[in-house]
Amino acid sequence: MLWPRIGTGWRGEPWNELRAVQREMSRLFDLSSRAGTGEFPSVNVYTKAGDTVVTAELPGVDSKEIEISVEGSTLTIRGNRKPDALDDETTLHRQERGTGAFVRSIQLPYATDPEKVEAKYDRGVLRIALPIAEREKPRQIAVKTA
Repeated sequence: MLWPRIGTGWRGEPWNELRAVQREMSRLFDLSSRAGTGEFPSVNVYTKAGDTVVTAELPGVDSKEIEISVEGSTLTIRGNRKPDALDDETTLHRQERGTGAFVRSIQLPYATDPEKVEAKYDRGVLRIALPIAEREKPRQIAVKTA
């Protein structure tokens, strides 16, 4: 392949082009690794003050359409995101937000007490506090002397 020469240096040197492609591929793979699993809804799971806390992003989902169940250490979130109502005069050019029924099951790090689970939904974010079951909490063992 011939590369045009301008002045004393090469313009479009092949190694520079390959490095640019490599940088772009690295950037794309880096973004995809941070994007998550692609499952809906996206969740964060953490423990705080004796609770396992799960936050889930559910933009556009009516709180009446959300069902939460806990069995052992598995949390299941079910729901339905209805499509936007469009009239006959509207032309849709792009639709990236999915609609329809969804189910997401999450294996929690600890068994929970299902009777004490609390859920709050605010501005499209569902926050579920799942108290860790007493049998899962560490116990202090007294040491007896002989």
